[in-house]
Amino acid sequence: MPLIQLKNVHASLSFQPDQAFFLKNINWHIALDQHWVLLGKNGAGKSALSALLVGNAKIIEGQRTEDDVSYQIVSSQTQKELINEELLCNQDDILDGKTKARTVQDIIAQHSADNPLFDHTLCQRLIDDFDFEPLLTKRLRMLSTGETRKLMLIKALSSNAQLVILDEPFDGLDSNMTEKLSAILTELSTRTCMVFVLNRLDETPAFISHFGYVDNGQLVHQLSHPDAQQRADLFKLMHLQQTTLTIPSKDSSHSAPVFTNKTLVKLTQAHVKYADKSIFSQLDWTINKGQHWQLSGKNGSGKTCLLNLITGDNPQCYNNDIEVFGFVRGSGESIWDIKQHIGYISNALHMDYRVSISALNTVISGFYDSIGLYQQATDIQHEIATQWLALLGLDHLKDNSFNQLSFGDQRMLLIARAMVKHPTLLILDEPCLGLDVANRQRVLLLIEKICAAGSSTVIYVNHHVKDKITGIDNYLDMADFKP
Repeated sequence: MPLIQLKNVHASLSFQPDQAFFLKNINWHIALDQHWVLLGKNGAGKSALSALLVGNAKIIEGQRTEDDVSYQIVSSQTQKELINEELLCNQDDILDGKTKARTVQDIIAQHSADNPLFDHTLCQRLIDDFDFEPLLTKRLRMLSTGETRKLMLIKALSSNAQLVILDEPFDGLDSNMTEKLSAILTELSTRTCMVFVLNRLDETPAFISHFGYVDNGQLVHQLSHPDAQQRADLFKLMHLQQTTLTIPSKDSSHSAPVFTNKTLVKLTQAHVKYADKSIFSQLDWTINKGQHWQLSGKNGSGKTCLLNLITGDNPQCYNNDIEVFGFVRGSGESIWDIKQHIGYISNALHMDYRVSISALNTVISGFYDSIGLYQQATDIQHEIATQWLALLGLDHLKDNSFNQLSFGDQRMLLIARAMVKHPTLLILDEPCLGLDVANRQRVLLLIEKICAAGSSTVIYVNHHVKDKITGIDNYLDMADFKP
């Protein structure tokens, strides 16, 4: 008997009161001995379909039946919900006069108390395998993207649920953690039904038995135990025909002053320490104009922390010997003296970008380095932003609210936002996180063209070794600066 069955279902998933994504004519069932992967381009409806599967969508027509299934979900949406829940808990603690905020260990303990089948032995094993023990006493907001994903995986997999839905489970994890997680999932697959939502076909686990391809809110292809040719045909569906990519021009009337010095950034014996824990130390790094870099390191090694020293988003930048765009940190420079020269995309920015503005205005906000748009854009800026949307294949969404779009489409918009002003320094902190194969290829090709053009110097942070960029010849590994 199927765990969950959907018959002729038409459903909607609301993003905002007046906006919804529609799923159409869904016929699908999953059984305990099956393992599924849902594939498709960004915005196709993969995450919406997984939400429908567990009853988190409004059924307009058709029938959904289940056999009293216990389930867990790991996704970017549940990650946002976890962060928002923690913010509310902290606010309640302040109102109640409490001074001690919840730790990660408290969050796991509460989850175990709410789940009677929680496997404490498995939980401890996951903590050990993920090197998570030192993080248990931290607050949630102190965790990196990869560390937060590990916490969600620990909670979900330890719950001993019949069904686990894993929406991009490997995003934000370094290669070592990806291998460990793959091994654990393979072991658990003998007793737990899993549904994966993936943008990278090469991340599909070997134990997957069923493939589904989602397009425009419909489950258009279902394959059971496909052979090599069937898998190859499915892969072709995920590739858009390559087109010639031409980068839109910059707005010369609204550009930062030209920075003529050779050295953009110089850090001398840089270090970051929280309480008694040193993140990295004795780091010397000079970034010269036209010298593109790839920054790598394990989860929690300090990659984003290092970038925040450059941008000024980490207050410890004033405790370090740092020169950025001719300013010595702490010499009276304003944050805008620095940021006018920088374009930036990161998972933290994505999580913080929670304003309800149009896709077009999201790109335009890059001219002003703002979250949201609070100034009157010029006709030239409208034209340039429209060209960026067309380049990324998102021009048909220009009037849609940012919050209404899929995670992958949001990420594409924020990449365009970072690039739109042709910054002197372009910082790309895992820019392909959450992108499908076709859009990943387009972004990587865009970055290659920017490197070749020479107007922007690129810092590229990445966990996927296959996403190397032609033109980036300098590498910094955080493992070299581990205390």
